[in-house]
Amino acid sequence: MTAPLNQSNFTKYQPFVKWVGGKRGLLSQIIPLIPKEFNNYFEPFVGGGALFFELYSRGVLKDKKVYLFDINAELINAYNIVKNNPFELIKNLKELKEKHSKEFYYDVRAWDREDNFLQRGEIERAARFIYLNKTCFNGLYRVNSKGYHNVPIGHYKNPNICDELVIYNASEALQSAIILNTSYKNVMKHASKDDFVYFDPPYYPLTPTSSFTSYSEFNFLDKEQIELFEVFKKLDMLGCKVTHSNSDTEFIKNLYQEFRIGEIQANRFINSKSSRRGKISEVLVRNKYERQKL
Repeated sequence: MTAPLNQSNFTKYQPFVKWVGGKRGLLSQIIPLIPKEFNNYFEPFVGGGALFFELYSRGVLKDKKVYLFDINAELINAYNIVKNNPFELIKNLKELKEKHSKEFYYDVRAWDREDNFLQRGEIERAARFIYLNKTCFNGLYRVNSKGYHNVPIGHYKNPNICDELVIYNASEALQSAIILNTSYKNVMKHASKDDFVYFDPPYYPLTPTSSFTSYSEFNFLDKEQIELFEVFKKLDMLGCKVTHSNSDTEFIKNLYQEFRIGEIQANRFINSKSSRRGKISEVLVRNKYERQKL
């Protein structure tokens, strides 16, 4: 039985990283559309994990298995360190905060160009990941074809590099989660009837020149969106309750036309021109299930 979503007194758990396309600003529109009841919870493109942390805050995930996937190895390493060793992580982040400068930022960013990068400790790499996330331009995570982080430094007077409370709370929330550095396709190995799967993939580009899908060194365009659709259909046939966020484009709406497609309004912040930021329509695709009633 899923806990009610209108609880007013609960500890607030939230993402410990910023994430382009993150759903914190859309939760009030998404929450009423999730299943009223479900068994286990899956977020195969976890990113910042905004929906996971919100559902955990509300007690909805109590006594449920939670699976959080992402193909971004450094992101998943950070999740595991937050879960298992938040104290040492915070210690490392405080050291990075003390050294923070423009020159230091680019030195740290260049670590992944080194041959021995993966030989650095997992805690050190997790601290680097969070440090770059908190100090780079717009909290953007982007890599080039070689997998190297290539986002310039942001213009922040006092970036919140080490938010101890957020990290400790996130660690608590993640204790019962199964965190895997793997493709979303592996959801098929774990999901069963009446499980809830929420897909939040890199969005299909609104225009041919607006493509930004490089959250990892892997692209996510037409072919990949169609492959995701096939997994969505298989989960539907399995009896899972499935929800999928994406851009409001004819390609996506045609692809999912046999399912329920709703529109939600999001704020667009990532654009070099402020005149092109603002409200933008997105789609939320669902298969058949009884939704929450707040």
